[in-house]
Formats: sequence, C-alpha cells, structure tokens
Amino acid sequence: MPIFLFALSNHNNFEWHNVIIVFIALHVFIYPSSNAYNSTQDKDEGSIGLIKNPKPIPDSLIYVTWVFDIIGIGLSFYINASVGSLVLLYTIASRLYSYRKIRLKQYPILGYLVVFVFQGAVTYWIAILSLGIDYIFNIEMIAAIASSFLIGSMYPLSQIYQHEQDIKDGVTTISYKLGYVGTFVFSAFSFAVGSLLVIWYYNFSHQTTSTYLYLLFNVPVLVFFNYWFFKVYKNNQNANFKNAMLMNLISCICLLSLFLVLINN
Repeated sequence: MPIFLFALSNHNNFEWHNVIIVFIALHVFIYPSSNAYNSTQDKDEGSIGLIKNPKPIPDSLIYVTWVFDIIGIGLSFYINASVGSLVLLYTIASRLYSYRKIRLKQYPILGYLVVFVFQGAVTYWIAILSLGIDYIFNIEMIAAIASSFLIGSMYPLSQIYQHEQDIKDGVTTISYKLGYVGTFVFSAFSFAVGSLLVIWYYNFSHQTTSTYLYLLFNVPVLVFFNYWFFKVYKNNQNANFKNAMLMNLISCICLLSLFLVLINN
C-alpha cells in the first residue's frame, strides 16, 4: 500500500474511479490471495507474517485464492490491458514464489529479487498506469527503482526471526545468509539507496517540500531501526517476532501517513 500511495502522491488530476478499482483489485483480492496461497504451500506452525500463532490451513483455501486471483486480474484488465498484464505477471510471480514444485522463495537471491522487483517497481508501475499515465520509462523509473529499494530494505528484516523455521522447511532466506548483523547492514544500505532515489526524484520534479516531509516522517523509522539493531547486536534473541512486527508497523504507519499527507496537498 505505501508504494501504491507513493505513486498517487506524485501526480494530480487523475481519475479516482480507475484508481479505486485497481486499489481494490490489489489490496482486497491479489495481495490477500498471494498471502493465502503462500500459507497453503507452507502450512506454517510458527510465527509468520503478522500472525504469531497461525491456525491450521483448510484445504478449501486454495479454491478461494483462485477465485480472488480471477476477480483481481479481471478488475485490472477492466482498467486497461497494461494494468491487467502487470497484475497477471505479478500474480504468476507470486505463485512461483510459493509453489512447492518450483518455490522461488527457497533461493536467497532469486527469492529476494522477486519481492524486490514485483512488490516494488512493478507495483509502482501498476499504480502509475492506473492513473492513465502511459509513459513509465522516464523520471518515473527513478521512483519505481526507489520503490524496489524501499521494499528491499524491509524484506530481510521480516525474515530475521524465522531462520530456524525456514531452514526446517528447506528455505534459505537472504536474511539467513546475511546473518543477524548483516541483515541490518544490508537493510540500512537498501533504505539509504531508496531514500536517495526518492529525494532525487522529488528534487528533479521540483517537490522540495516533499523532500523535507519524507525526511521528517522517517525519523521514527530510523530511531527504532537503530534501537533494534543495538539490541540484536547485544543479543540475537532480540531478533524476534515482536520487534520485527514493531519495525514493520512503524515503517508502514510513517510511510502511509507521509503519502496521504502528500496526496491531500
């Protein structure tokens, strides 16, 4: 959602009707379906995502995911073929990420790149195209790449408490490869690159106020990130579900608040 709102906040005078339809397609159908399908493949027993104690997954859930995908993709093609094609591509990538016989998530680099590209740049492009903007290979590329780096900075942190569970399931995550300290260093680097690209985009677009607001709204994110890093550096046990969810919550609230403020302005 922050990436989608980031795209909206950069433009004015668009058709809200189309934007709302694509927003529903993604956030009501495609994203929930992706998470649900992943659950049918993993059948997690330990903490995963935003759920500390997941319940057993019913076999019927797989059919719900197919229905949700069809509705979400159908709504996207209703807007235009470009949006529909990207949402279809996103859905296929999401299935390949989780599908047991392929399972891209088991590979640390490839799994990371799938999330980096599709939850970042592709999501940004979907939002841009839903606005009726048919050019993406210009200054918008900077914002799209920035989106990927921002997503890429959070993704390893979301894996940091699942190392043992992932290894038992045959999944080697990028966070596991980097280690606890390495995960924080990598995430900090990705966030720095993403932020520099966002600032570059704002300055190129003559949005000076947006630059200052971006820096201001991310202060809580940086404060908690450094606080958590210090705790994990002292004791790896602090790389737990609670802290990971706090990091995710603070980051999402700050970015959502920022982009909603920019949209209203």
